[in-house]
Amino acid sequence: MSKLNIVLASQSPRRRELLELMQIPFTAIAADIDETFNPDLPVTRNIMDIAEKKARAVIKKLTKSTADTVILGADTTVVFGNKPLGKPSGREEAYAMLAELQGTSHKVMTGFALLQGTLCHTDYATTLVEFSPMTGKEINHYIDTQQPFDKAGAYGIQDPFMSCFIRRIEGCYYNVVGLPLSHIYSVMRTMGLV
Repeated sequence: MSKLNIVLASQSPRRRELLELMQIPFTAIAADIDETFNPDLPVTRNIMDIAEKKARAVIKKLTKSTADTVILGADTTVVFGNKPLGKPSGREEAYAMLAELQGTSHKVMTGFALLQGTLCHTDYATTLVEFSPMTGKEINHYIDTQQPFDKAGAYGIQDPFMSCFIRRIEGCYYNVVGLPLSHIYSVMRTMGLV
């Protein structure tokens, strides 16, 4: 469908699986950058900036880049109230994050950047997720079996057992996993990439 050279600026297995759903061939390259939020900027600006930094870091790694090369960078965070919850530093923080989210709703936001030559389009998507309450024992079981330390907010909506506690979502499911596919595809179409 596309003659473009799509490069995903990520080694996340979840993002690779999601991008495969678009049925557009791509390669994936890790984007080793500092993902620390700037506290002076809103969450939306932070996630779009980080996504763009990932894309720009990967384009520098390419030995050959042509006008047909498009880099996709993305950054996902969980926002509870006004507080962004990134990846937990360890078990204690993962437990605290999951305990905080119980019986409430929160936002999952993914910023993305599509970089082609000098053109860079950034945007973001938001999904509302509502959790049913989990007991302390259930939280510990989830942490023990899923090891959610590489996931924003200390959970993956697609993980086994977590499905028992997702009461409701409003918005794109794939955004919660890590890439708002319909939004990205729509932007790619607008840019004439697909």
